[in-house]
Amino acid sequence: MLGIAVGSLIEPGKLIVASGSATVADAARLMRANGIGAVLVVEDDRLVGIFTERDAVYRVLAAARDPAATRLADVMTRDPITVTPDDEFGYALYLMHEHGFRHTPVVENGRLVGVVSARHALDPDLEEFAVEAERRRYFSRRAAASR
Repeated sequence: MLGIAVGSLIEPGKLIVASGSATVADAARLMRANGIGAVLVVEDDRLVGIFTERDAVYRVLAAARDPAATRLADVMTRDPITVTPDDEFGYALYLMHEHGFRHTPVVENGRLVGVVSARHALDPDLEEFAVEAERRRYFSRRAAASR
């Protein structure tokens, strides 16, 4: 898993962006509607920042700022560290761990193409766990029915 290319993990349809003039409330609605934890902030087709759930808590709620009046440009993480689609996922995870964040934008030739998150590391293991749990439930029901 750690040696696979980041590009194989990103979902092009999950590229959720907003402008810096959007409000925190707008970003929160986007995150909720799309089941994601980060919005990429873009100006003139260029990545300028990232706004995450953690930013909402630490920089907005804890600071008693009004989410409906606070612009993303005022509370986003500016010029985030990025990876390329060819970088190994292990490298992206290392960056996340080293710098204390959970989402890393993916940029190719200066163009934003996606985002990779620490959650990607868990998804295959969680899927395997869910399949195994369902298998055990199935056999347990069959055993109970045959008694």
